[in-house]
Amino acid sequence: MSDIDMIRAARARIGTHLRRTPILSSPALDAVAGRRVLVKAECLQVTGSFKARGGWSAISAIPEERRARGVIAFSSGNHAQGVAHAAREHGIPAVILMPKDAPRAKVDGTRALGAEIVHFDRETDDRDAMGAALAEKRGLTLVKPFDAPLVIAGQGTAGLEIAEQAADLGVAEADVLVCCGGGGLTAGIALALEAEAPGLRVRPCEPDGFDDTARSLAAGEIRRNDRLNGSICDAIITPQPGDITFPILKRLCGPGLVVTEDEVLRAMALAFRHLKIVIEPGGAVALAAALFRPEAAQGDTVIAVATGGNVDAPIFARALERAT
Repeated sequence: MSDIDMIRAARARIGTHLRRTPILSSPALDAVAGRRVLVKAECLQVTGSFKARGGWSAISAIPEERRARGVIAFSSGNHAQGVAHAAREHGIPAVILMPKDAPRAKVDGTRALGAEIVHFDRETDDRDAMGAALAEKRGLTLVKPFDAPLVIAGQGTAGLEIAEQAADLGVAEADVLVCCGGGGLTAGIALALEAEAPGLRVRPCEPDGFDDTARSLAAGEIRRNDRLNGSICDAIITPQPGDITFPILKRLCGPGLVVTEDEVLRAMALAFRHLKIVIEPGGAVALAAALFRPEAAQGDTVIAVATGGNVDAPIFARALERAT
């Protein structure tokens, strides 16, 4: 199980290989939300998302002899790029299983980092069986996208930064809204804040129709999504919360928040206009909740994590059409 010591150790292994991403703000966003909105811009992280943290944490901890044979991962794109980047920097092979409908920007970004891509169909292929066969044949080590202690610890390094940056800004109490798929980032940040900033409470955020975490937290046990595609928020569409992540979320997080796709697109447009950053749909869900669910958060300040910025041009153009 991940804990604060593992998160601190992950931070030490990451060192200066990744970025300490900034906290951004804008009076215009504050006006929309009716409170101070702080945005943790993980879209400016190496590879364009927080997933670089978990990828580096996991790969850097694999024993050298086993690591040299290479790694394998499953991802629609952000975890793929995080693993591919860490593998390239460690000089080892990376094989990535990506769904056929993964955004082109993420496929191209993963391939540019030197990874071998194997496509699968979300609805018909047994991804896990495909990955297990490849891993056994080539001696590859699986780097899971969220339900793994070392990955959770790596994502938790973002929480250490949030605690420090919030303290620098004089924020001791606030809801921290986090885009949530399987829960690796949400759990890691929650663990970090429990130790370093207990006045900051994590709230998982999801798109409408894919709110398995919100429903699981309300029920007190894991609930699944009825479908696995059909959302522009591809980065955070997972079947259900992880077996490792959910107990952490249940213990430390407040109720989940759910937003519509239209609100996500509007949040992307507002972030581009007022913060000068590009956020992908899955990475904008927390900001959408901060802006358009003001009654759900507590306090005068809310912190939203913009988790990724790897978006295809047509989707981003749709978002910009919402700019009003």
